[in-house]
Amino acid sequence: MAAENTSEAGVSAGVALMSVREPLLRLESVYAGYGATAVLRGITIDVADGEVVCLIGPNGAGKTTTIRAIAGQLPVASGRIVWQGRDTAAVPSAEIVGLGIATVPEGRRIFPELTVRENLMIGAYHRRRAFKGDSELDFAFEMFPRLKERARQLGGTLSGGEQQMLAIARGLMTRPRLLLLDEPSMGLAPILIEAVFETIERLARDGMTVLLVEQNAEAALAIAAQAYIMERGTIVLSGAAARIGNDPRVQHSYLGVG
Repeated sequence: MAAENTSEAGVSAGVALMSVREPLLRLESVYAGYGATAVLRGITIDVADGEVVCLIGPNGAGKTTTIRAIAGQLPVASGRIVWQGRDTAAVPSAEIVGLGIATVPEGRRIFPELTVRENLMIGAYHRRRAFKGDSELDFAFEMFPRLKERARQLGGTLSGGEQQMLAIARGLMTRPRLLLLDEPSMGLAPILIEAVFETIERLARDGMTVLLVEQNAEAALAIAAQAYIMERGTIVLSGAAARIGNDPRVQHSYLGVG
């Protein structure tokens, strides 16, 4: 009987382990920096399929460096970046995009001398072999009707909010599975910040996986499933966003409570 119970327990444990889903993206003890300057000091982050995960921290904490390392724009000194089971730490940036990871960089970085439509078409460059008709454009214009109205307008003549919409739409033109958003609310008026976060929520409802770097901690925690707090290149706190938002340290340092 004892042996039988042990066997059943082993089977149950095996089923439980099989039911645990591997994250879509995992950073395992990642160290990275610029030249001899170390910025990331052994960070570990999991991003589950279909979730919004936010990364919060002060200026200089290493948030943008994290995005750049994931996107293949910065070499990883040690540790692993695992995307769908594949170690991508040494994969070039152009190939990272092809794997289904799109980056919307801090500061938007659109092409001001090109039209809205031309900016979007550049976003589809890495899908040029699969690009057929205007399906990607239709999706972008559905998400951002204002961009459709300004399709022939130069990117540099758009407002700050419209340029952020264009930057996000350009990222979506690659049909990514993961969208890396670096400070999407930076420099925007409150009403435009609200519009940006409503867009992120809509993408999440449609199944998009998002890693959001954001200094507006309150807004980020409100839409995220999981949260990581970064300070000085390390993760100092992580867990469910709702729980992190109720942590007294986070409320005091990032939410202005207490």
